[in-house]
Formats: sequence, structure tokens, C-alpha cells
Amino acid sequence: MEIYHRYRENAVAPGSIAVKFYHSGDQIRGFLREVTPPGDDDTIFPGEEMEPHAAFRAARNKMSGDVMRPIYVELSEGVNWNPAWGQLE
Repeated sequence: MEIYHRYRENAVAPGSIAVKFYHSGDQIRGFLREVTPPGDDDTIFPGEEMEPHAAFRAARNKMSGDVMRPIYVELSEGVNWNPAWGQLE
């Protein structure tokens, strides 16, 4: 089971990938962004709305190198974590 980490502003290293989930109608969708240093705008990866599992796959694919870095998750207001997605710490 994949382990994800809760996104906390200014507590995540620049270069990290964050997945933000939000409501789109009656479904949960996500988009990816690369965290930048404080004061800079995060890099939003273009693309369409993704369902959660696709968003996590895309986030993992954005990572380069041999080291598996954590994926951070931000839940918009009203979005609850679904344990089927993995474990959120």
C-alpha cells in the first residue's frame, strides 16, 4: 500500500510533487503541482482533471532519479481521504 504525506504549506521541500484533490460535480478530481520556494508560484502541470489513482500515477511518473521521494496530498474543503487510495500520514 502506497503511503502519502499530508501537504503543509512551508513544510514541504521545493521540488516536491503535491496532488491537490477537489470536487468536480459529484466526483473527486486532482491536479499536480511542483512546490517552489516561498514567494514563488508553484508550477502547475498542465492537463485535464484526473481521477485519484491516475493523479497518483502521474505524480510518481514526474519524479526522476532512483530515490523515491514522498508524494504530498492537499485536500480541498469538503474532500475526505479515501483509504482505498493508500495511507495518508
